[in-house]
Amino acid sequence: MYRYFLFFNVTDIPGRDNKLKCKFTTKWGEMDVSQMLAHCSSFQDIAMGYSLPPRVWLGILIGKFAKPIFYNDKPLDHNMSTIPTILITSKKDFEMEREKLKQKIIIFLKNGPEACTNHSHPFFGKLTPEQWGKGIFKHLDHHLRQFGV
Repeated sequence: MYRYFLFFNVTDIPGRDNKLKCKFTTKWGEMDVSQMLAHCSSFQDIAMGYSLPPRVWLGILIGKFAKPIFYNDKPLDHNMSTIPTILITSKKDFEMEREKLKQKIIIFLKNGPEACTNHSHPFFGKLTPEQWGKGIFKHLDHHLRQFGV
């Protein structure tokens, strides 16, 4: 499998993901663990080009200046705003959402950088496949840390 564009440790996320339990409580934010998994799955859809949310007006104004936040080596801040189309508020099934996310990660890895979307990120704008890969890892890491994993 192609490693997440040289940034994603293939063994890291699935191992951490397997430690999640449906009763875990959040350290920050409002989503429960099942909603978080659905949120991360929806974000994978954006990176793979399955979902094409429009650019948000604030992102058009400042996205290119803030873009390094998405792919630099610093962890994402707590309670950052999210893309409105992937804000999950409905009840979700934990096991189903965990399996869905795992499958999307596997597909993303198998497809490699050439299959990464050419569509702009809704806030940060145009990203290279490597920037998408690093950003996806940071996003998943952020939400796993949100639940202590």
